[in-house]
Amino acid sequence: MSWFISSFLNWLRSLFWKQEMELTLVGLQNSGKTTLVNVIASGHFTEDMIPTVGFNMRKVTKGSVVMKLWDLGGQARFRSMWERYCRGVNAIVFVLDAADHAKIPAAKTELHTLLAKPQLANIPVLVLGNKNDLPGALTVDQIIEQLNLRAITSREVSCYSISGKNSVNIDITMQWLIKVLDPFLRTWWA
Repeated sequence: MSWFISSFLNWLRSLFWKQEMELTLVGLQNSGKTTLVNVIASGHFTEDMIPTVGFNMRKVTKGSVVMKLWDLGGQARFRSMWERYCRGVNAIVFVLDAADHAKIPAAKTELHTLLAKPQLANIPVLVLGNKNDLPGALTVDQIIEQLNLRAITSREVSCYSISGKNSVNIDITMQWLIKVLDPFLRTWWA
């Protein structure tokens, strides 16, 4: 009976209030952040992407959930801005080109430097190894090892292998975000 009352109250709540989720996507240049935002927003891949200069913000509505997605440029000159746009968000999404092995050390350094900022303490982190459709892309276990994710113990961290181009595992990553951010969102995600 309590399940019914809880479900009914959640349904009533969803009629009058939209839930908001604010996420910041960071990662080195050409990792696929903008592609991921576009796939979440429209459900399909676009071949012609222009590198993000500075940042883009996009609001996406899915059911009763409004997601504000901050897509930050990954070039070296923009990385100092990451901390400012990560403050107060529900989660930091770190996107990695899992097929570009030469950039892994720099990605590791940038991720750990960002997460060491006291202002970002306790914000959950989702690491996405993008481009798993390419030959030689790192597996989840390899990403965890090479980025030393096990050393990050002060917050919730998860890692998935995705392909923004082929929409592989996008639904699983959204489910993780919803689970971590708000149990209410799980009930009403459409």
